[in-house]
Amino acid sequence: MAGEIKQFFRDHGISEVEAIIPDMAGIARGKVMPAEKFAEDGGMRLPESIFLQTVTGDYPLDPETAMSPAEIDIVLRADPKSVRRVPWAAEPTAQVIHDCFYADGRRVTMAPRHVLRQIIELYAERGWDAVVAPELEFYLVEPNADADYQLKPPVGRSGRSEPGRQSYSIAAVNEFDPMFDDMYQFCEDQDIEIDTLIHEDGAAQMEINLLHGNAMSLADQVFLFKRTAREAALRHKMYATFMAKPMAREPGSAMHVHQSIIDRRTGNNVFSDAEGRPSPLFFSHIAGLQKYLPAAMSLFAPNVNSYRRITRHYSAPINSQWGYDNRTAGLRVPVSGPAARRVENRIAGADANPYLAIAASLACGYLGMVAGLKPSEPISGSAYDLPFSLPRNIEDSLRLLRDARPLIDILGERFVIAYAAVKENEYETFLQVISSWEREHLLLNV
Repeated sequence: MAGEIKQFFRDHGISEVEAIIPDMAGIARGKVMPAEKFAEDGGMRLPESIFLQTVTGDYPLDPETAMSPAEIDIVLRADPKSVRRVPWAAEPTAQVIHDCFYADGRRVTMAPRHVLRQIIELYAERGWDAVVAPELEFYLVEPNADADYQLKPPVGRSGRSEPGRQSYSIAAVNEFDPMFDDMYQFCEDQDIEIDTLIHEDGAAQMEINLLHGNAMSLADQVFLFKRTAREAALRHKMYATFMAKPMAREPGSAMHVHQSIIDRRTGNNVFSDAEGRPSPLFFSHIAGLQKYLPAAMSLFAPNVNSYRRITRHYSAPINSQWGYDNRTAGLRVPVSGPAARRVENRIAGADANPYLAIAASLACGYLGMVAGLKPSEPISGSAYDLPFSLPRNIEDSLRLLRDARPLIDILGERFVIAYAAVKENEYETFLQVISSWEREHLLLNV
């Protein structure tokens, strides 16, 4: 184990360790152990099948996944940059995110963290570094122990729940100040760098913006923030949910990803030329996003519920149009100076695995840059008035991904096969559920 992790344990009196990895859904999996045992082992093992477990706890039967009949173990190696305290734990506890390898040293290409690392390395080979800044929306809701009941906004300090939407309301945020105080403290303890917190359009819907930085670091922070927000909310008898569309008549929750590319030699933003104007690489990056976003949609909208968010006139994009400071477009170019020129990908849902969503967004832009693609003309009106160009269900999204050879080649064929198998299994499981809508409108009418 790296010396700096041992030193972290000593400095913070750590007695227990959570060794974690993000699975396909972005759920933390792993082991909890005494710090002394972690120090002795210097690594852990888990079955390779951990990356084929669905969100319902099942496993796909698709033979294409080519699982080893022996259910081989993979080796977890701690990333020293990821070690943090678990601020809500009763005992002094650390959490460490791990990368995954086979016994012979090969990377586990199914692992979401590997997929993002592979894209970062492709950029590095061109002399580029990707810079991202995620914005993550989520809802606070009353505890919901029975899944048959619809979600409701929680009661705030005033003793009342929000009667309607309170966009950008400071008073509405203040309703939950005790919870946010805990959340901010938890984030500070974990070096999760929150820039701003605002109230979004939905009832008790919030958004946090993270400071821009290295793509892997920001993916780690989003991964950890989701758990942090849920823990803080539970302390105050609430749920924090990152479902893309938790309530039928409220806007969905997104994970907008601002992205730009830095020249590793000069430190300059390659999206701007020497005169400060948009560069050819900037337009090619947008063009790559436009061309490949539909095929990558299952990575931005990974669940059946994700597509309920992609609805016209409901604060979510329905196509891959782009425009300057146009929030109706799937790709928005915010107002900025040359050094901060960037593209905001507004398509991903808050339910997306941050490693995979960031990897896919950067992969699409990369393909456009290396091929010198040209984008459409920027849209100045409402993109909501134009036709859908994004797939509207997980089945169509996975079909497009399976047919997108350029994306498969850079995301990894083994990963795409495994990911598609997991998501297809989840979809088949969903189809076995009869909804209340079907019982209400079909039971006695058809």
